[in-house]
Amino acid sequence: MTAELAREIIFRSGEHLVLVVSSVALALLIALPLGLAIQAHPRWRRLVLGLANAVQTIPSLAIFGLLLTVPLLGGIGSTPAVVALTLYALLPLLRGLLTGLQQVPPGLKQAGQALGLSGGQVLRYVELPLALPSLMAGLRVAAVISVGVATIGAAIGAGGLGVFIFRGIATVNNTLLLAGALPAAAIALAADACLGALETHLTQGSRQLLQRSRLWQWFREWLRRRWALATALAGAALLAIALGWHQLAPPGPAGSVVIGAKGFTEQQLLGELLAQEIEEHTSLQVRREFSLGSTFLCHEAVRQGRVDGYVEYTGTAWSAILKQPSGPGASDRASLWSRARRLYAERYGLRMFPSLGFENTFAVLIRRAQGQQLGLRTISQAVKPARRWRAAFGYEFLNRGDGYPGLASRYGLRFAAPPTAMDLGLTYRALADGRVDLIAGDSTSGLIPSLKLQVLLDDRHYFPSYDAVPVFNAASLERHPELVPVLENLAGRLSAVTMQQLNAAVDLDHQSPELVVRRWRQDH
Repeated sequence: MTAELAREIIFRSGEHLVLVVSSVALALLIALPLGLAIQAHPRWRRLVLGLANAVQTIPSLAIFGLLLTVPLLGGIGSTPAVVALTLYALLPLLRGLLTGLQQVPPGLKQAGQALGLSGGQVLRYVELPLALPSLMAGLRVAAVISVGVATIGAAIGAGGLGVFIFRGIATVNNTLLLAGALPAAAIALAADACLGALETHLTQGSRQLLQRSRLWQWFREWLRRRWALATALAGAALLAIALGWHQLAPPGPAGSVVIGAKGFTEQQLLGELLAQEIEEHTSLQVRREFSLGSTFLCHEAVRQGRVDGYVEYTGTAWSAILKQPSGPGASDRASLWSRARRLYAERYGLRMFPSLGFENTFAVLIRRAQGQQLGLRTISQAVKPARRWRAAFGYEFLNRGDGYPGLASRYGLRFAAPPTAMDLGLTYRALADGRVDLIAGDSTSGLIPSLKLQVLLDDRHYFPSYDAVPVFNAASLERHPELVPVLENLAGRLSAVTMQQLNAAVDLDHQSPELVVRRWRQDH
C-alpha cells in the first residue's frame, strides 16, 4: 500500500464516519419522540411501523436514486445520502424502543405512581431506563446497517469508503476493493463494540438495583444520572445542527475548484489531468470528486455548481444529455462539437472547451479468436451469428438514446437471450472468460489488446463522434478566469493510442491514476 493510498483511506474513512454518525444521530432524534408518541397512541403503531418497513424493503441504491430528484436536497452529495441513511436507521431504532417499552412490567409503573410520580416521571425514571437495553440493541443494528449502506453513497458523490469499492469494480482492482471493504468492516465492528460497552455501562447499575428490589434507591440513582440522557440528546442535536449547516455552506472556499469524473478508469485519469494542470498553473486548490457514477450525475453536478468541471464526450453530450437525433452530421467531429457547445451554453450555462485530442467511441467487442474463426470484421457481419450469442452491456448503454436500443434497431441485432446488465468494467472480463460473447466497451480501453478482444467496425455509422472535451460551469469560470488558458492549452494534447496506454497502466499494472498522469506530464 502506498503512502498516498493510506492517506486517502484515512480521509475517506473520516467521510464515512461523518455520514454514519450524522444519519444515526438524526434517526435517533426522530425515533425517540416518534416512538413515545406511538406508545401513547397505539393506533399509530401499525401505520408508522408499516412505513418504516416499506423503506427497508426498497433497495438502498433505489432510495439514493429517488432522493436525487428532490430539489430541496441539492441533487447530489452528502445531503441525500444522509437522508437515505436516516430513513434506513429508523426501523431498528423504533422497534427497539417500542419493544423495550412494552416489556416494562405493569407492576413497576403502578409502584411508581403509588410513590407519587407523575406520568412523565414514570416514563423518565421507570420505562425509559428499563427500555434502554432494547433501544441500545436497535441502535447497534442501525449503526452497523448505516456503515454498510453508506458505501453506496459514493455513487451520488457523497464520498466515503464506497469510493474505493466503485473504483475497484470499475478497474477490476482487488486492492481498491479491499481498501474500501476492510476499513468499512472495521468501522462496523468498532461501532458495535463501542455501543455494546456503552450499553453495559448504562444498564449495569439499573439491573443491579432492580435485582435488589429497592425501587426508591433505583429512582434516586437515576435521578442522579439523569444528566447523562440530557447530555446525549443535546450532543446529538448539536451534531445534527452542525452537519446541517455544513450542508448549506458553499461547496468550497473561494480559492478552490472541484473537478468531477465518472466512475471508470479513463474518467479518473482525465479528471486527474485537469486537476494537476490547474494546480500547477494557478494558485487554486483542487478538490477531486472522481466517483460520480453516471453521465447524468456528472452533468447535474456541474450544472448546479456542485463541481466546477469534468470531461465529457461530444456524442454523449449530443445524444444522452441534449437528446438530439443522430443524423448524418453527427459523425462530423468539428460540426458536432460546435453545435453541442452552443446548446450547452444556451440551455445549461456551461462552456464546452476544444477536444483533448482523441475520440473514445463505443466499441462493439468480441473475442479475437472468435472473430478470426468466423471471419467477422463489422457489426453487420455479426448479426447472424449473434442470434446464438449472449451479450452484456453497462447500465448506461442499455438505456441511453445512443445505446443498445438504437443499435439493435439500426442493425437488426438480436441475441439468444436479453442482454445482461453489469458494471462496464466487469464486461471485459466476462467476454474474455467466455461467459458472454459480445459487449459494448470503450475504444480506448487498455483491456482490449491485453485480453485479446476485437473491435467490430460500425459499418452503418450508428455511433456519433465522441471527442473528449472539458465542460465547465460558466459561473465558475467567471469567478476563476485563470482556468480558461489552462483548459485551452490542453487542446489536442492526447491521442487515442496514448489514452489507451494510460488506461492500461491503471487497469493492467494497477498504478494509481494520479501517478500515471504525473509521470505522463513529466515526460510531455
